Amino acid sequence: MFSLDEKVVMVTGASSGLGHTIAKGLSKQGAIIVAAARRAERLDVLVDEIVAEGGRAIAVEMDVAQRESVNNAIDMAEASCGTIEVLVNNAGVADTKNFLKITESSRDYVMGVNFNGVWNVAQEVADRLVSAGKPGSIINIGSVLGLTAHPGQTAYCASKAAVVHLTKAMSIDLMRHQISVNAIAPGWFKTEMNEHYFNSPDGKAYVERMPARRLGNPEELLGAVILLASDAGSFINGVVLPVDGAISVLGIV
Repeated sequence: MFSLDEKVVMVTGASSGLGHTIAKGLSKQGAIIVAAARRAERLDVLVDEIVAEGGRAIAVEMDVAQRESVNNAIDMAEASCGTIEVLVNNAGVADTKNFLKITESSRDYVMGVNFNGVWNVAQEVADRLVSAGKPGSIINIGSVLGLTAHPGQTAYCASKAAVVHLTKAMSIDLMRHQISVNAIAPGWFKTEMNEHYFNSPDGKAYVERMPARRLGNPEELLGAVILLASDAGSFINGVVLPVDGAISVLGIV
């Protein structure tokens, strides 16, 4: 039930961080990976790694905030691999600032990638699934900061909260087409986006207040993604699943 053999899976933001780990992990479950991101040279390295381990993967350059870029990348993916059956909407950015310091351009940048980007890729993938008459799964990568809030993260929190509610609304509209839509809300995982903070004394002290007393390992997201991408999760729809070591329960995010 957890097999992804021959399923065509697109992972956005696959050039680094969680997306890179998710792409490699799903490949090991038998998926054909379409790795998408803006940094094409990093995608090529990822594809080489997957192929060296016996998997199948292609790279497509994509700016999720630009609909033309999204459509062109999906055209390339379909020409090479066929219809995308699973989408992991992972691309995201952050611009850590207090609300009073956030400029209009900063706000639009974060919302453009984190919300509009999720919308753009999901809508295009869903439209093509419906046209092909195929079932599918869309997994939006949200955040525990879409469920609660944290100082200095106003734009990021707002964008991820929008993704949470978008996921629920999409699930209702797409259920009739046998397309499930769920979200994963990761807690704190060390990535390029936050490693400077978590290497600092303040970051290390913050980790000590977490229930698990540690950050998550990126591989610890894979179980949730595989569940929602595979037949094992066929009747799960509209769910936002925290993978956070219980920090949202404790309320210290």
